[in-house]
Amino acid sequence: MGLDEALLEGIAAGGAPVLRFYGWNPPAVSVGYFQGLREEVDLDACKRLGVDVVRRISGGGAVFHKSELTYSIIMGLDHPLAAAPLEESYRIICGGIILGLNKLGAGASFSGINDVTAGGLKISGNAQTRRNSSLLQHGTVLLDKDGDLMFRVLKVPPEKTRGALVREAAGRVTSLRSVLDREISFEQAAAALAAGFAEALNLDYRETGILPREEARARSLAAEKFSTPEWLFKR
Repeated sequence: MGLDEALLEGIAAGGAPVLRFYGWNPPAVSVGYFQGLREEVDLDACKRLGVDVVRRISGGGAVFHKSELTYSIIMGLDHPLAAAPLEESYRIICGGIILGLNKLGAGASFSGINDVTAGGLKISGNAQTRRNSSLLQHGTVLLDKDGDLMFRVLKVPPEKTRGALVREAAGRVTSLRSVLDREISFEQAAAALAAGFAEALNLDYRETGILPREEARARSLAAEKFSTPEWLFKR
C-alpha cells in the first residue's frame, strides 16, 4: 500500500503512467478507506493465524488476499483515460483484465460497476481513487480460493453461521483454477494481464522494476502511515 501511494505521488509530480503486479505474503485483509476495521475484521483471528491487516487508500469493501494476483494502474488525470467518467474508466481498465483472462481461456466479462466475472461468478474486484491530479485503480484476480480462512478473519454477520457464509461465497466467487480446471501461476497470470492491458489501453511498456526513490518513499509511508494505529483505526 505504501508503494501504491508512493507511485501515485510520483505521477502527480510528472512521472509516466505505471502498471504493476504484486502478491501478498503473508495473507492479508485490506479494508476500504471508509470502513471501520473492528466492524469488518476479526483482529484476534488475524493475529492467531498470521494474517496481516491494512487499510487501503481506495474505497470499497474488505478483501481477503491470498493466492491471487493484484495489479495497480496509476496515471495522471491529464491522461485521456483518467478524464473519462468514473464508470467508463472502470469499464475501460477492466477491459484489460477481461482481455488478459480470456487469453487464458477464462471466458471473462464485465459486471456491475467494477467487477469481472467468469462463468457467471466474480473473479476480479476493483477499486479506484483520484487525488493529487492522479488516478489509481487496483484490483485482484483470484488464482485459487480459500473460503474457510477468509471467513475466519472476516467478521460474519450475526444472522449467518460461518459455514453458511462460506457456502454462499463459494456460490458467488470463482478462481482461475476453478474456471480453467488447472493451476495458473502468478507469472502466467501477470503475463496474460500485461498483454490484455496493453491491448485495451494501447500501452507500450518499459519494464523498470521499483526505483530506489520509490522504495524509500514506500517504506517511509509503511512505517509512518500504513502500519500505525492512527491509520488502521481511523474509521
